Amino acid sequence: MPKSKRNKIVPLTKVKKKTKEWKEGIITTVRNFVDQYPSIYLVSYENMRNDKLKELREELLESSRFCLASNKVLKVALGHDETDEYRKNLALLSEEITGSAGLFFTRLPHDQVLKLFETFEELDYARAGSMATEDFELAAGPLNGPLGPLPHTIEPLLRKYGLPTKLNKGVVELVSDVTVCRAGDTLTSNQAALLRVFEVKMAAFRMYPIAQWQAEGQTFNRITQTNPIMLDNADGGEEEISE
Repeated sequence: MPKSKRNKIVPLTKVKKKTKEWKEGIITTVRNFVDQYPSIYLVSYENMRNDKLKELREELLESSRFCLASNKVLKVALGHDETDEYRKNLALLSEEITGSAGLFFTRLPHDQVLKLFETFEELDYARAGSMATEDFELAAGPLNGPLGPLPHTIEPLLRKYGLPTKLNKGVVELVSDVTVCRAGDTLTSNQAALLRVFEVKMAAFRMYPIAQWQAEGQTFNRITQTNPIMLDNADGGEEEISE
């Protein structure tokens, strides 16, 4: 008798496992960049947005390359200590890799690199699990978005996200005052969705240089930052390399 296919779980997404060949490809690419570029910066980041990084990468294509991958793979590429470092003192840079971090290879002067990261900031909508940066409240009565009154079709969605709303002659109304979030709150999925509906952006994609290695003299230097970010994700995740 044929096997029943009812109640069969069908995955809607597929994530390819990072193969040995994939990791070896990143290691080779990193080492090629080491040979090609006079300066390497270790940068930490928060609220990564791949589309914004892609735009920055394209702007700097003639002078620089970004490399974001598993911290473990980056450390292997640079070397863990003096016995296996790819170039002298690269192991010192490798030791600093932790949290959400990546490598920036460049021909730009040091002052220009510092100015680049100091001024770089891209605002975007916060995601669930992010921290709210400000209070956001809604007053009872007709609800307006950035472009005016909200369409009546969105009312069921607002109720789904937890707002006490109703339709009054086709107008979306809030039954009572609601505090969507307070500064410092860890946002839930509903809170993040409501902030998007009302076009409130609380996430800033930023990057900070932490340390530098220079090919000339093969020197390593730490960079003091006024607001460094080294996040808790110890492995940094498995991200596709950006060239």
